[in-house]
Amino acid sequence: MRGTPCKISLPRRLVTDLMHAAMRVPFVSLTRPLNVHAVVEARAQAAQAPGWAAIFIKAFALVAKGEPVLRTLYVKWPWPALYELPRSVGMVAVARKEDGEDCVLFERVCAPDEMALADIDALIRHAKSAPLTDIPSFRKMLCVARLPLPLRRLAWAIGMNFGRQRANFSGSFGVTSVAAFGPGQLHALSPGPFVLSYGVIRPDQTVATVLRWDHRVCDAALIARTLTQLEQVLNGEIAAELRAIRPQTEPKPVRAVGIGS
Repeated sequence: MRGTPCKISLPRRLVTDLMHAAMRVPFVSLTRPLNVHAVVEARAQAAQAPGWAAIFIKAFALVAKGEPVLRTLYVKWPWPALYELPRSVGMVAVARKEDGEDCVLFERVCAPDEMALADIDALIRHAKSAPLTDIPSFRKMLCVARLPLPLRRLAWAIGMNFGRQRANFSGSFGVTSVAAFGPGQLHALSPGPFVLSYGVIRPDQTVATVLRWDHRVCDAALIARTLTQLEQVLNGEIAAELRAIRPQTEPKPVRAVGIGS
């Protein structure tokens, strides 16, 4: 059947490179519903509550603050090793429309456990609406995407396999969701080492959560404990911070969307 060749856009080329890098990661996933009743109630008290993407980014970083393995990367150069970071670096997937095409780009959030929820949410809002050239992480990724294929592969290899560079390149964990478009579990792919995705808030105030991880870094027991601690942090520190937010009349924050799946 005769079709029409279509040029691959820069954002789509970025996702292609991302998937190529993710193929080399031995991912395992654990799914669990989390009870987020305290967060739901606290968000309901403020008209301008931070979005769920900001909430999950900070909550995971708070858990990782006390668990160094959640800030650990597997790197291959100059030899295979585990590389522990001093603080978390989150990557959140943000949906945009560029030149009439839906695309996903990735905003970097450094040390989210040290930031206010409102500041994290503002960062995501900015990434959703600002020109691409105004967002450093977008500029960097699209700059790499413009390179010829051999140079892109080399850039990704360097960025993913030197510990000091990898956190700058792809972060220590990712957060993504398609909850804005309805229910469903998203098992996202990423170069790793940790990818957290969440669904819609159910009537019983639970949310289906999927945590994928690089099995070279840790085992399932740690991940099971992490999800338990994540639920505790959400209903503890995060809910307390939300209660301190004064009600305002502003548009609702944007949400993260799915990494290429």
